[in-house]
Amino acid sequence: MRALALALTVLTGFSGLVYQVAWQKVLATLLGSHSEAVAAVLGIFLGGLALGYWIFGRVSQHLVARAEAAGGAPPLLLVYGCVEAAVGLHAIAFSWLFAGVRALSGAVPVTAPAAAFAVDVGLTVLLIGPATVAMGGTIPLLTQGLARGLHDATRFHAWVYAFNTVGAFGGALAAAFVLVPALGLTGCILAMGFVNLLAGAAFLVLGRRPSAAPAPGPVAPAATSPLARFAPWAAVALLSGFAMMTLQTAVNRIGGLALGASHLTFAMVVATFVLCIAIGSFAVSLAPRIPRLALPVTQWALVASLLVLAPLLQDSGYWAYRLRLLFSQDASDFIGFQLAIFASLFGVALVPIALSGALLPLLFDHLRERVGDLGRVAGSLYGWNTLGSLVGALVGGYALFFFVDLEQAVELAIAGLALGAAILTWETTRSRVATCALPAAALALLLVPGDWSHERLSSGTFRLRAADERFRDTPDAFYEAFFAGRAPDSLVFYDDDPTSSVAVIRFDRPHETALSIATNGKSDGNVPDDNATMGLAGLLPALFTPSPERAFVIGYGTGTTVSALERLESIEDVLVAEISPAVLDAARLFEPVNGGVLADPRTRIVRGDAYRALLRLDERFDVIVSEPSNPWVTGVEMLFAREFLEAARDRLSDDGVYAQWMHRYETDDESIALVLRTYLAVFPRISVWMPIETDLILLGFRDPSRAADLGRIEERFAAPDLRAAFAAFGIDSLAELAAHEAAPLDALHPEDLAGPLHTLMHPRLSDQAARAFFQGAVGRLPLPTRAGALDAATRDSLVQRLLAGRSPAEADALRAEILRETCSFHPVACASLAASWRRDDPHGTIHATLAGPRGAGNLRTRQALSLRTLGQVGLLVDAEAAARLPATYESAARLEGLFREFHHYAADMDRTPVDRAWERCFEDPRCRERGR
Repeated sequence: MRALALALTVLTGFSGLVYQVAWQKVLATLLGSHSEAVAAVLGIFLGGLALGYWIFGRVSQHLVARAEAAGGAPPLLLVYGCVEAAVGLHAIAFSWLFAGVRALSGAVPVTAPAAAFAVDVGLTVLLIGPATVAMGGTIPLLTQGLARGLHDATRFHAWVYAFNTVGAFGGALAAAFVLVPALGLTGCILAMGFVNLLAGAAFLVLGRRPSAAPAPGPVAPAATSPLARFAPWAAVALLSGFAMMTLQTAVNRIGGLALGASHLTFAMVVATFVLCIAIGSFAVSLAPRIPRLALPVTQWALVASLLVLAPLLQDSGYWAYRLRLLFSQDASDFIGFQLAIFASLFGVALVPIALSGALLPLLFDHLRERVGDLGRVAGSLYGWNTLGSLVGALVGGYALFFFVDLEQAVELAIAGLALGAAILTWETTRSRVATCALPAAALALLLVPGDWSHERLSSGTFRLRAADERFRDTPDAFYEAFFAGRAPDSLVFYDDDPTSSVAVIRFDRPHETALSIATNGKSDGNVPDDNATMGLAGLLPALFTPSPERAFVIGYGTGTTVSALERLESIEDVLVAEISPAVLDAARLFEPVNGGVLADPRTRIVRGDAYRALLRLDERFDVIVSEPSNPWVTGVEMLFAREFLEAARDRLSDDGVYAQWMHRYETDDESIALVLRTYLAVFPRISVWMPIETDLILLGFRDPSRAADLGRIEERFAAPDLRAAFAAFGIDSLAELAAHEAAPLDALHPEDLAGPLHTLMHPRLSDQAARAFFQGAVGRLPLPTRAGALDAATRDSLVQRLLAGRSPAEADALRAEILRETCSFHPVACASLAASWRRDDPHGTIHATLAGPRGAGNLRTRQALSLRTLGQVGLLVDAEAAARLPATYESAARLEGLFREFHHYAADMDRTPVDRAWERCFEDPRCRERGR
């Protein structure tokens, strides 16, 4: 019976961790995804657990006392079965309860942001608080219910803790890698509700069996009185909870800097911590006898092991790079790489975290003075420990980062553990050794390493996938080679704020100085390299709006997008939502390039989550620009979700345009298709632009007629302020701008991209994008599949519309201008246009353009314009040449690949040669299969 009960605690631990993951994401749609919201949800979860431990510790004591008075067995397992069933029923009803909370949130007449947030936090307490309190019943009720007496109390208490924690380990990994991508958040919560109902029913059955009653044991007369001298042990439990939660937060951040800040990284850090804690508890359960000094010795060993590991954390990026080299970029290696990451984390963390996991069972063993108080002892210990974790989440995981960086947070965590070890030494020895405890704790703090290298932490080595001879076998040699060419003071800003780690790096070049802002090691804006993207993200939607007055920009970054918008005379107000306080602190460094837009009276800053801001704003905007980080970064996927896009659409004016940035680098076709499919579900008529080769800007229109009217576009572009604004970002004419159109209005349609959407309740993109990031490929735009859509889109492209009706001389001049601009940023498109246009180039204009100073200005463009490449692309525009290819599957597949790679809407290129090649090889079954 007891073996089955322990097995069931694995299930309850599993479901508890899945709830925590799912609730955090679901409640982000109410509270936001900013650091205050994350800390609030974690605080509510931990606070509920702490209260539950305390309540059910006393419930178990009361049940034992009442059963003892009646001469029977306490119904501990029956009560626990009811508690688990209640958690399951709450989960099953969660979607309806959450809908009610959302409705209440919208109905409360509060306008002040702080007050509105406080109201929503209160509603969140009502929503998940009861369930988290109920989850706190596991340790005290099962410790009291499964122990037969003092002789096996420690063993069974350690087993309950360990088995429950092992379940949490499985839940952390399953939620991240399987459950959330497959079931969505609502599906996960519902599935876990049935798990808890099953566990509850099983405990109800076990509780009705006579053998479930524990054998009576000796109970001291003071069994119902408060535990004597409990304060020191409570302090140790609290300090441990605070220190380990602070340490976990710091390791989460370091893991993000070393491996990339994806939800998978965080899941593996959490899973590593809980598994090592479970191992520590298992170790206690196996000890035949626990010496009196085990408590202080294990805690001093924990402090010592952390002192050894702490200096190595700043080099995590190097070790992550070395690990990455063991795997290819093939998708089949993705899971192997994740397993290797977990194994590495586990190997490093096993000793210290297992030692921390042994603390509570050892404390319980020390305090198990009366069998009647077992549940209460367990409840009190875990209550104080979880209260410490709550403080660690709110202070060590949030407030502390307003004042200190990662290394100081780690120092504080070690200090807390050293103080706890000193208290344990005093309480367990009361000897001369104990008088050395506090000096030893102080010495431990002196041994903590000083400032870490922020250059190493923020280097973003997780983006390296290939071996490099320069990067030798030691961290020092690696970073020396990695930073070669940088000035010693190139890191001009670094700050670990509650949301992220932000760095600004200066690159001194022969003719210019570049500044790059990196968030969690990932560059999110470079001046001047990303100027075209950041400027066009604001100016393109403004081009299609008659006279934009109000704009909403999601993410401040370098301030370049805000600067671009405020170059327009009609702009009266730009509201900026920025989630990271460190980004705003770094803004002064970009004032020389953005004109000091923060000081402009038209600029307003909302420090917080953009989705929450959009939902609570009553204003309407002519332009909304979202230029976030990559969607594999945890939390960023919200900005690509259907609900977020709907909120943005609803805040647009009648002529408003929504601009959404998406990257082509380090992604795949499926991720881009998912983003487009979701975008089209909200904005059925869109156009796509390519400011630089690796970036896309999606434009969604409330009134698409303006994007379709060439006369309006030409008139709007001719406005002096708009023309000057485009010129500031290297676009001097409408022809040059047309070169950046990647997919004309209506080229992409929902029918072309059938499939599931990315939503807040089913965040598919985060998993898909993380897997694509591992491969590090370049994603491509999908092509229309509807009959005639490809030809129609080509005719509707801005380039073709500009060329239509022109005299030969005018057309030649426009083609030359368009080709020069295209070749300057997109080698593949350059080759497409060159191959398409040179066949009708009697005056040699195209040849002269390609030979000019901007025609083939970089190596990749020159490679794309090689005779071999142009000859291959020429097959797509020369039906006779294509017809001379062998009528084989390989020839048809080759043409299909060429078309997929080199198709450009501005080029006179259709699928006719490709389709004919497939038709000609009809005798090959593979060709017939493709035709079907």
